[in-house]
Amino acid sequence: MAGAGAQQLPIHFIGAGGLDLSSEPSSQRTVSQPADKYMMRWLRIALYTISAICGGTVASLLTRLYFEKGGTSKWVATIVQVVGFPLLLPYYFFSQSKSIATPHTKASLPLLVLVYVYLGLLIAGNAYLYSVGFEYLPVSTVTLISASQLAFNAFFSFFLNSQKFTPLIINSLVLLTISSLLLVANNVDERPSGVSQGKYILGFICTILGTATYGLTLASQQLVFRKVLKSESLKAVMDLIIYQSLVASVATSIGFFSSGDWKLLKNEMDTYALGNVSYVMTLVWTAIAWQVAIFGGVALVFELSALFANVIGGLGLPITPIAAMVVFHDKMNGVKGISMVLAIWGVISYAYQQYLDDKKSIAEAKIESRVSEA
Repeated sequence: MAGAGAQQLPIHFIGAGGLDLSSEPSSQRTVSQPADKYMMRWLRIALYTISAICGGTVASLLTRLYFEKGGTSKWVATIVQVVGFPLLLPYYFFSQSKSIATPHTKASLPLLVLVYVYLGLLIAGNAYLYSVGFEYLPVSTVTLISASQLAFNAFFSFFLNSQKFTPLIINSLVLLTISSLLLVANNVDERPSGVSQGKYILGFICTILGTATYGLTLASQQLVFRKVLKSESLKAVMDLIIYQSLVASVATSIGFFSSGDWKLLKNEMDTYALGNVSYVMTLVWTAIAWQVAIFGGVALVFELSALFANVIGGLGLPITPIAAMVVFHDKMNGVKGISMVLAIWGVISYAYQQYLDDKKSIAEAKIESRVSEA
């Protein structure tokens, strides 16, 4: 799920301006901030968290519902993940009108185009891979596999953003990896009706590749904020979302028309189990939910870091499988239950490392404040 970790010492946060703030830890910056600004910042983070978790859960369920009730086009399921970005345009222009100009290093136009094309193509590929996963796997299985994106993001952040590792971080990555590997041994009776073993395996492979590309996307976004955009307003987030989504929409539309799936839309709508109106509403609300999730995830990268965004996504890990059990009657056998427990344990390990980092940074900030006042 294009849905959505903590970092260890030294912390390399993407702060409110998307800058490399590793020399000034998050908690140290917030100590020196006025109380109202501190509270507003964490209110924003709470809203972004809700958007990422709720948007990702609803989008995942609706995507599976599309296939469950007669949808057959992977490209349709892919397009709705990215094409809803115009819904954010009113907020985009509003944020521009309200933002205060701040000095920053403006990247050249060719570099910006290259960056947005790169990120857009990553998102398009990620969306298609997840569409294959949602078609051939239960929602709960896709969600649990997606938890491994934390490990992929840590791997890519190590090379792109100088991510460092502590025992707690390593413990988390090992747990998340084992969690995903357990699903490989899961009973193939979990397959949705009409899905062959070969397609089930294909869905599994594509979902793993999807989590890898999503981890790479978040790490790349963090690098872009830190090295390219260097902006101190929310406009940087909105620019990134709008332009990368535009590129992804063009790329997926080319795939959609090249595949010939557009010729099958009328028949697919007529044979949809819930009716024509429900077919349209399913796709519309899926597009809206994906945009809510994308906005929340990218905004968390902007406010904190790519790995923290992944941890927040992990907080919603139990929600989607439970919802899938209710909506689609997905089975929760022993292997899948153990996989979920290990994944949650891995996320908690990451979150606890974040707590230790913040606690240490606050203590150091207080000591430095007393020394400066003496």
